[in-house]
Order: sequence, then C-alpha cells, then structure tokens
Amino acid sequence: MSGSAGAAPAHRRVAAQGRFETRAVLRNGEQVMVTVLLPLILLVGLARATVVTFDTGGASRIDVVTPGVLAFALMSSAFTSPAIATAFDRRYGVLRLLATTPLGPGGLLAGKLVGVLTVQVAQVVVLGGAGLALGWRPHAAGLLPALVAWALGTTAWGAAALLAAGRVRAEAVIALANLVLVVLAFGGVVLPARVLPSGLAHVVAWLPSGALGEALRGALLHGSWAPAALAALAVWAAALAAAAARWFRWS
Repeated sequence: MSGSAGAAPAHRRVAAQGRFETRAVLRNGEQVMVTVLLPLILLVGLARATVVTFDTGGASRIDVVTPGVLAFALMSSAFTSPAIATAFDRRYGVLRLLATTPLGPGGLLAGKLVGVLTVQVAQVVVLGGAGLALGWRPHAAGLLPALVAWALGTTAWGAAALLAAGRVRAEAVIALANLVLVVLAFGGVVLPARVLPSGLAHVVAWLPSGALGEALRGALLHGSWAPAALAALAVWAAALAAAAARWFRWS
C-alpha cells in the first residue's frame, strides 16, 4: 500500500500548510511588527514628518512614499519572516520530516508560498488603506506593472530567504535577515534612489531592493512600466532561484 494512501488531495495539503504558515506569522508579535507595524509607522512618519525632507519630483509626499513602503513591506514578508522560520525548521529537523510526509518537498514550499502571499495581501490591504486615508491616489493604469513587479520581487526575495535559511545557522539568519532589511530599507526602496549620492544611487537601483522600489513607484505613481527595474528584478529572481535550488539544504 502506498505511504500516501488516504492522504488528502495535494491542493488541500498545500492549503492547510499555507494556513499554518500564515498563522505562524500573525501569531508572532515580532513578525507582525516587522511585516505590518514597522511599515505602517514608516508610511505615516514619512508622509507627515516634515523634518524629513526629500525630492518628490513634483508629486505629493504620500504618493511617493506609499509605493516605497509597500515594496519594503513585501520584502519583509517574502524574505525576513520565511528566512527565520525556515532556518529554525531546518535546525530542528522539521523540514526533513515534513519533506517525507505526503505533503512532500514541493508541497511544503508551495504551502510556504501560499503563506507569504496571504500575508502580503493583508499588508497591501492595511498599508494601501492607510495610504488612501492619508491622501494617496495610485495611478489606475499601474495595476498590471505593479502586479508584475510584486511577482518578480516576491520570487527574488523568497528565493533569497530559502538560500539564507538553507545555508546559514539559524541564529545567524535572524541577524542577517533583519540587517539586510534595515540596510536596504532606505537604499532606493522606501525613498527613490535619486535622493542618494549619485554614485550610490546608480548601484542601489540595480539591487533587488532598489529595483522593486523603482518598479512599484513607476507603476503606482506614474502608471508606467519601468523596463530597467523589471529587467533587474527578473535577473535577480532567476539567479537567486537557481542558487536556492542548487544550495538549499533540508537538514
């Protein structure tokens, strides 16, 4: 008799794992702080705090800030939370055990993706709603390019999370994931790269963080595609996915 006899259909197993991953994030106060509260504080602070000045290119502060904060939030949910959770699951042997169940390695990864996407939808609802209340008016024509940027950014940062979780000690992943998030937050993500010194601006614009920020700003602020930023995101997504597939360790 097959070991998977009597198991639920694959889509139900993935959905159940996705619900588990989502609850694990939402029940963790630290993760809620990183994925929702910190971006919300950044949004309100940068939109209202006039002591922080930056070039808006003629647009309103809230219209410039909101896409960048959304990019920052999506990075936090695609990278920081999964990297830390997966690293500790690997440390305690949970990944190896789950991979041998009917869920399987593919189902486990799919469940994690469902969890990430669910949290991201919640982030968009909360932060987008707050932005609208503060006067944000996203460009309607930017919906499709924003979704493309979202997909590529989530792929790139999700693959980076698996790469870090599969190669680095769990304790070090905590420091690494949070450090990367903080360092890159203002590197062309929350605010445009043009506010940085020219030499640094050219560099960060090609990072997966800066490219995601620029792509979302181009979409939601101007209703346009950002070919260079999207191309950079696509390259990073492909490279990081290949690296994660090659070097990720289950135990």
